[in-house]
Amino acid sequence: MMGQGDRTERLLEAGLALSSELSLPAILQRIVDLAVDLTGARYGALGILGPDGTITQFITAGVTEEQRAAIGHLPVGRGILGVLIEEATPLRLRDIAADPRSVGFPPNHPPMRSFLGAPVSARGLVFGNLYLTEKQDAAAFTDQDERALVMLAGQAGVAIENARLFEEARDRARRLEAIREIATAILAGSDPDRMLRLVARHARELVGADLATLAVPAGPGELVVGAADGLHAEELAGTTFPIEGSVSGEVIRTAKTVAVADATTDERVRQPALRAGGIGPALFAPLAVRGSVLGTLLVANAAGGRSFGEGDVQLTETFAEQAAVAVEHARLQQKLGRLAVLEDRERIAKELHDGVIQSLFAVGLGLQGSAMLARDPELQRRIGGAVEELDRVIGDLRNYIFGLRPGILADRQLDQALRRLAEELEHKADVVTVVEVDPAAAAALAEVAAEVVQLAREALSNVSRHAQATTCRVSLYEEGATVVLEIDDDGQGFDPATARPGGQGLGNLRARAQALGGRVELDSHPGEGTRVRVQLTRPSLPT
Repeated sequence: MMGQGDRTERLLEAGLALSSELSLPAILQRIVDLAVDLTGARYGALGILGPDGTITQFITAGVTEEQRAAIGHLPVGRGILGVLIEEATPLRLRDIAADPRSVGFPPNHPPMRSFLGAPVSARGLVFGNLYLTEKQDAAAFTDQDERALVMLAGQAGVAIENARLFEEARDRARRLEAIREIATAILAGSDPDRMLRLVARHARELVGADLATLAVPAGPGELVVGAADGLHAEELAGTTFPIEGSVSGEVIRTAKTVAVADATTDERVRQPALRAGGIGPALFAPLAVRGSVLGTLLVANAAGGRSFGEGDVQLTETFAEQAAVAVEHARLQQKLGRLAVLEDRERIAKELHDGVIQSLFAVGLGLQGSAMLARDPELQRRIGGAVEELDRVIGDLRNYIFGLRPGILADRQLDQALRRLAEELEHKADVVTVVEVDPAAAAALAEVAAEVVQLAREALSNVSRHAQATTCRVSLYEEGATVVLEIDDDGQGFDPATARPGGQGLGNLRARAQALGGRVELDSHPGEGTRVRVQLTRPSLPT
């Protein structure tokens, strides 16, 4: 049995030991170990309280991992533990079972009789409670044990507060360093994808999570996992999912963080991270700036992993707010870049129209005058052929100008632009052309309308030059998550296996489709016509 002098000396040592430790998890375990040692208890525990007064963590001493696993879930704070939570004063009992407030023990729990408990406070707020049971050298705990435990609880409160302040300062420094790196990347002109990856990596590291993802708008009613870092990162990056019925959709709608205790049992399966499996505790925070939610930040741990505490929630929300500013800045920079490109294309188009086309037209008029003066029929024929070629070149230039000036597309809409191409094919090649455009499909490709027109022009040019067709159909429609541009004709067809590489405009067609993240499917047989299908993914640029 420990004497009073020994106990006092141990308490002084305990105070020094606790004050020298700055790691909160280490301090919590050390408090429990010291409490058991000072009082001669067989078992000890420290129950950490959440904002709602329930036990969120339970650090133990004297109980093996096998025993904890057999007992099951954490105590919820009923019975004797609940008395200490409600009254926040020291409590000493000779026999737990004899107290009318006791509710018994769960199955597989070690037998316990004597009890001693005391609250642990920090700056007037109760952080948790120390619980000790089974005095080893006596039937019950003594007054000296209670006084020693109360003194240790006071020292523990100071140590916990110091550790919390240290963790807050460390987290603030890490958060500032993360924001500094992201801001530096923005100033260096990094692309938005790299920005999202930086945010995801720093978010995961700051919270100590196994996974972090960023979901941003991909189109009407859809989100895309713009970046992922950690567990399942390669599998999740780039996946799209509907806003409706997902956790991210709820966060965007309410602009509030959502905590998922166990993703493996969550019914909102439309969220890619939940579908991937192996995900346990998760936090979804809004990326909000100026009252608008740009997307969601997810941090998660593997199934069975550490649950997120109130500090994790606050840290994630704070970082999400700061990261949202960076994401918004990158999005605006991208828009400015696109605007500069559009202005440059407008300038080139104007110069082509006002300068080159007028010059070619003047040359054509001069040649027509020369043909009228020429007396040699062969010379007249050749000059006439040159004039027709100039007309064709002028027509091609007008088409290119049409593609360079997306503003025209805004006036005519994509379906009207495709119909104009069809009219040109009918006029030049005498091919009856039908156009079928789904308005929803045209709207989905509004951002890349000029490029879609160029794809259609390339395919119709092949029909005009090589197909020898009498009819042709141009279709634009939705097919699942993609939009399909389809051109089929009843011409002579060909064998794709023997086609000259890069010939018949197929090389250009494939290159244009790949630049849009799409692919080309070709179906043609000699004498049976040709069908070209261009599958395009909806643009995923931030809007």
